[in-house]
Amino acid sequence: MTQHDERIVRRKLSDEVFDRLRDLIASGELGPGDLMPSERDLMERFGVGRPAIREAMQTLHNMGLIVVSHGERARVSELTARTMFKQIDVVARMLISTTPEALDHLKETRRFYERGLVRLAAERAGETDIRELEEILARQEGHFGDPRMFIADDLAFHRKIAAISGNPMLEALSESLLNWLFEYHTEMLIWTGKEKVTLREHHAILDCIRQKEPDAAETAMIVHIDRSGTLYSYPPQGKR
Repeated sequence: MTQHDERIVRRKLSDEVFDRLRDLIASGELGPGDLMPSERDLMERFGVGRPAIREAMQTLHNMGLIVVSHGERARVSELTARTMFKQIDVVARMLISTTPEALDHLKETRRFYERGLVRLAAERAGETDIRELEEILARQEGHFGDPRMFIADDLAFHRKIAAISGNPMLEALSESLLNWLFEYHTEMLIWTGKEKVTLREHHAILDCIRQKEPDAAETAMIVHIDRSGTLYSYPPQGKR
């Protein structure tokens, strides 16, 4: 019979305090925007010293569960899909920058993801959505020769497509994927005249959304993503 290690491991006091505070937030006893109890109140409530309270509060802050402002008591955060993805932002960027195959994986993830988003956009877009997409592309055309603004409009176009879904989780994930990917955008977009190709592909996608044709929209998006995927690459060795 295999023996398992059943020794009881004594937990740090700060971990116990963290669990109690997290439960107060999860139960709704402390809601979004509420002030956290003072350090003194928590010390008396839990019967622990100030270091354990501060360490537990720092862990809550690092997880995005509370907001800490200098000179003020911490407040409970309003949790959203966007704040959830912010918690992995630093780790994701480090993974992509240090793992050779991670950028290709990211591009493949985006390809898979944008296909579904554009189908939803073709099914759900209203007149206001179509008008906003048209305005973005008009701005983008006016920014030929201005790489920074042209790319900003590129991001805005894809973010708007995600927003049309009406699903904040999809929208927040799309924003994170785009932010991580566009960090590796190369100057090829500008110097080879591919900005005109990008705009033409964007118009093709918009036409399919306007006509409410999900299959055609997905095909147009695949063409765009496959072609533009070559514009993202790691910088030369030593310049990351």
